[in-house]
Amino acid sequence: MHFTISEEERRIVLADARESIVSRLEGREGRYQETAGKHPALETPCGAFVTLHKTEAGGKRVLRGCIGRMTASLPLRETVRVMAREAAFGDPRFPPLRQGEAEQCGIEISALSPMSACPDPRQVRVGIHGLYLIRGGRAGVLLPQVPLEQGWDLDQYLDYICVKAGLPAGSYGAADAALYTFTAVVFGEQ
Repeated sequence: MHFTISEEERRIVLADARESIVSRLEGREGRYQETAGKHPALETPCGAFVTLHKTEAGGKRVLRGCIGRMTASLPLRETVRVMAREAAFGDPRFPPLRQGEAEQCGIEISALSPMSACPDPRQVRVGIHGLYLIRGGRAGVLLPQVPLEQGWDLDQYLDYICVKAGLPAGSYGAADAALYTFTAVVFGEQ
C-alpha cells in the first residue's frame, strides 16, 4: 500500500466502525470524532473490508460477517463506516447482528491497495498478496491474511480463489480469466 496508517488513525477508524454498528443497533445517528485535516490516511480513498469475528463460549473465534469494496471513491474512514454496517447487517451468509451481540464481536479492518493484474500466478506471495479473480461473469476475492489463517500453500490458495468464485480449481489459469493481486494494511481490536 502506498500509505501507512498510524496507531492513532487505526484507533479512530476502529472506533468509527464500532460506532457505526452500535448506533444502528440503538436506532440513532452515529457520533464520530472530528479529525478533519489531521489524518491524511483517513481521507485517502481506498477499498476496505470489515470483518467481524464473534467470540463463542470457550474463547473460539468464528466469522460473523465480512463485507468490503475492492475500490472506493469515498475516504477510507467513510468506506469503513459503510462496510462495518454491511458486515453486521448485510452479509447474506449470516442473520443481521442482534442487540447484545456487538459486544461479543471483534472488528478487523483491511485497507486495500489498488489492484494489479497478475500475469504470472507463481509470483503471488502467500500472506502478502490478496487475490481477486474474474471469469465468465463470476468473481471471488480473498484477503491476504486468509491463506495464513487457513494454513494454505500457494497452490491451495490459487485453487481456493477459484472455488470462492464458484469455478473449478485451476480456473485462474484459463485464457479468459483475469487474476489480480493487492496488498492490505490489516488491523483490529483483538
